Amino acid sequence: MTAWKQRLVFWAGAIIVGALIVSLTLLSEWASDSFRSVYQRNIWIGFLAPPLGLALTAWLTVRFFPGAEGSGIPQVKTALEITDSLAERSGLVSLRIALGKTLLPILGLLSGGSVGLGGPSVQIGASVMASLGKAVRFPPHYLEKGLILAGSSAGFAAMFSAPLAGIVFAIEEMGRALEEKISSLVITAIIFAGITAYAVLNVYIFFDARSVFLPRNESWAAVPLCGIIGGLLGAVFSNLIIICRKRLNRTKTPIVLIAFCAGIIVSLIGYLSGGTTFGTGYAETKMILQSNDELGPMFPFLKLLATLATFLSSIPSGIFVPS
Repeated sequence: MTAWKQRLVFWAGAIIVGALIVSLTLLSEWASDSFRSVYQRNIWIGFLAPPLGLALTAWLTVRFFPGAEGSGIPQVKTALEITDSLAERSGLVSLRIALGKTLLPILGLLSGGSVGLGGPSVQIGASVMASLGKAVRFPPHYLEKGLILAGSSAGFAAMFSAPLAGIVFAIEEMGRALEEKISSLVITAIIFAGITAYAVLNVYIFFDARSVFLPRNESWAAVPLCGIIGGLLGAVFSNLIIICRKRLNRTKTPIVLIAFCAGIIVSLIGYLSGGTTFGTGYAETKMILQSNDELGPMFPFLKLLATLATFLSSIPSGIFVPS
């Protein structure tokens, strides 16, 4: 296979990934707005949709899309480490996984879950690129490392319309594992995916490009304070996920039942928050940034719990966006 054919596969795959993530983005906005609109007219939907919807989504995941559970990033990392079993890798990155990872988070949002899209976009990208490389019979080294990493990073870049973020993600993940030739192809694919997402939407996907200025006074003390508090909360949140997941696994409770109970928790938290903890969280973040309205001091903690419950339901959902 010539070098140009290799480049074309990486570039074409990156553009496809970018287009898919744009579709996921638009669908997620529609799903969040739809649930919010229905909830505002009928509050009782907030008590029915999460438990029933998350249970249905979990059942569909286990029945038709095993391997698509959770955020998707652990699956991609595992796929990068598999070098001797294509069948085992296909259970983690494939077109079937990409389809499930695209549709099921939307169903989770329609159910009122606190669903993130960053992790799913990573697994979607890896699945598309790995499948494309398999179809054109790429050399094993490219298939094992380069395409999976390029796709996952491209998906991350497209999700946030931020090629630089995708490049940093790739560097953190690959370290010195890839040769220079493949590394350049990975970075090029990331840029293509990010540009595709930006070109199709013609705007920043979630936040606009307005400038914000911080006065040169004691307000700057908030910067390290936010970093420290954010880091501590992130550590607490991560540990809660690990601890709760281990304990749930020990109980051997059926996933559908866990999802139903998680949905009840999401419903109660949504009611206590006035409906603000449903969905990805972008609408509430925009409100904080662009208006003088306040969500109250308990909102971050309620959103944390809603996101934790949604993630423990095992539906395809990330945690970066709600965070």
